Amino acid sequence: MLKHTLVALLSVFSLFGVAQQPTVIEDFKPSTLNQPGKEYPMVNSQGYARFRVIAPEAQSVIVSLGLGGKGGTKLVKGADSVWTGTTEGPMDEGFHYYHLTIDGGIFNDPGTLNFFGSTRWESGIEIPAHDKDFYALKDVPHGNVQQVLFPSPSTNSVRRAFIYTPPGYGKDKNKRYPVLYLQHGWGEDETAWSNQGHANLIMDNLIAEGKVKPFIIVMTYGMTNEIKFGTLKSFDIKPFQTVLVNELIPYVDANFLTLSDRNNRAMAGLSMGGMETKMITLANLDKFAYIGLFSGGTFSMEDVNNTPGFKEKVKLAFVSFGSRELEHRWPGFGGGDPKENAEALKQAGINSVFYVSPGTAHEFLSWRRSLREMAPLLFK
Repeated sequence: MLKHTLVALLSVFSLFGVAQQPTVIEDFKPSTLNQPGKEYPMVNSQGYARFRVIAPEAQSVIVSLGLGGKGGTKLVKGADSVWTGTTEGPMDEGFHYYHLTIDGGIFNDPGTLNFFGSTRWESGIEIPAHDKDFYALKDVPHGNVQQVLFPSPSTNSVRRAFIYTPPGYGKDKNKRYPVLYLQHGWGEDETAWSNQGHANLIMDNLIAEGKVKPFIIVMTYGMTNEIKFGTLKSFDIKPFQTVLVNELIPYVDANFLTLSDRNNRAMAGLSMGGMETKMITLANLDKFAYIGLFSGGTFSMEDVNNTPGFKEKVKLAFVSFGSRELEHRWPGFGGGDPKENAEALKQAGINSVFYVSPGTAHEFLSWRRSLREMAPLLFK
């Protein structure tokens, strides 16, 4: 009886210990994504975020970002009619979308820059990561990200893509480059990988360190029809596949210095973009040799056996997740356990690589790290 009582007391004390919040260090600095001259939002060395919103007539101000319960981080109105508040706990490192809910209406924070996510322009905040050096802006040779408009007869429109070309591109007209087609997630668009993902800076730094073979990255909008969250299972890949395979790839090969054979072409994507990548590449192994799924599914032996030529043609099957995604099995992992699947492919003689981003969930730091890990493996 005494033993059970002690165990119960230890459990209670443990719960109280978990509930205790660490002391918040007052070393807050403006987020690196703030509008010029704006002090808030701020972040501190522990990863807490602090907000300040001027809304004198408001009755309620809530920040969607934070650990303040289901309603987000609730701000408190001060004597000066300014609303302030700090997240109840530290945030994951890296980039996060957020917005303000003021008296029931949704607004962006005027203190920070906006990024397209969740099918709208959202506020963004950056929690400094301990390994942020790999996507930092450094004094190294830089590539170029340019917007292109390409004809799309299948959608009766002119569509947009952003294209990264590595440092030195074009100086030697006889030098040609491999190409990675890199897709965004649901609710995002073709600006995501450059703005939120820093794909260009990741590449610049890897190239400067001699870790990758320079290649071109093509980023385009992955939707031909709008689809609501939760209905992705009904998404028809065929219209976008036509855009990518029959319209965009020929345009890129005709207008850029590319190596246009399948051995020099890769496709990868995050979340929904990973789902698109899997569908398109497995149906077009005559055009893609390297495949990457970032938090966007897995390759099983069933996929291999049901896809003629997979073992012979796929030079890299790269799958990654954030560690917290694996803990909570987000977003469902249709097709089995991703780690076990990757090992099964490896045992079958396929170049299968499985990467786990430590301490992150379904968020851009997971995908920035995934690109960093996959890029050196491409076009070997």
